[in-house]
Amino acid sequence: MSQLTVKVVNKVLEAVDIVSLELASVDGKQLPPFSAGAHIDIHLPGGIVRQYSLLNDSAEQHRYIVGVLKDPESRGGSVAVHDKVNVGDILEISAPKNHFELVHAKRTLLFAGGIGVTPILCMARRLSQTNADFEMHYCTRSPDRTAFEKDIKASTFADRVHFHYDSGDEAQKLNLKSLVAGPQDGTHLYVCGPTGFIDYVVNTAKEAGWAAGNVHLEYFGAAEVDTSGDTSFEVKIASTGKSFTVPADKSITQVLDENGVFVPVSCEEGVCGTCLVRVLEGEPEHRDLYLTDAEHAANDQMTPCCSRSKSPVLVLDI
Repeated sequence: MSQLTVKVVNKVLEAVDIVSLELASVDGKQLPPFSAGAHIDIHLPGGIVRQYSLLNDSAEQHRYIVGVLKDPESRGGSVAVHDKVNVGDILEISAPKNHFELVHAKRTLLFAGGIGVTPILCMARRLSQTNADFEMHYCTRSPDRTAFEKDIKASTFADRVHFHYDSGDEAQKLNLKSLVAGPQDGTHLYVCGPTGFIDYVVNTAKEAGWAAGNVHLEYFGAAEVDTSGDTSFEVKIASTGKSFTVPADKSITQVLDENGVFVPVSCEEGVCGTCLVRVLEGEPEHRDLYLTDAEHAANDQMTPCCSRSKSPVLVLDI
């Protein structure tokens, strides 16, 4: 997919450790359209590529806006956005992609945890424009860490948004069990945020009897994985028949890259799906957050940036 060249036309400190970037085409032309829940790949200084959800009105084509949290455990992406990207800079980005699309529903529940508000806010804007029945719950540590709060409170859907702060009193904290009690077939739930927050919402909904198809989620980062038991295995490339050993301390994509076999990678955490490949033989050990449980069970595709192998040999369709 061809890249787009954009200019950073605005950079705003939206909350503690959160900035927004407003991006516009360098030639003044319209940008490709996008739908609520979409994200773009941004090529950052230092050769880093990261995915950020679009938070502005999905009807807009003159700009894209993303929000980025400065992560103290950053692998370089968020630090680059905060410390190295400035107004006037020219960046390369991908066209919008969407793995977190809204579906038509009688009613929609939106849950945002921290910086997970970005795709959720875009969804709220879209649902408001279509006069849909929805409500949004936005959970943060404290008001000073609540990005876009002023924008939300000034919006036409402000009365449908509920703010919940960890630092607040018990009355305003999220009462998730009551919100997801008595699930209806026509109601869909969307959640985005830290892994622990997503798991809490998804598991609570599951316990309440929600159908898996009515619960939609998007992770922003991979969960920690215990790698102490990792061992080596062989990866065979179907197109050439060549085999390579993947040691315990390296990923499949690292080994392939060292041997001149190109596999596109981006997040390197199994979140974005950029590196997805077909598995022709062998059994993957899935460690991604991109594929569904059913897709994991099928074992016919995998994310080689983070996943490994349960079998001695994996044959990949490369």
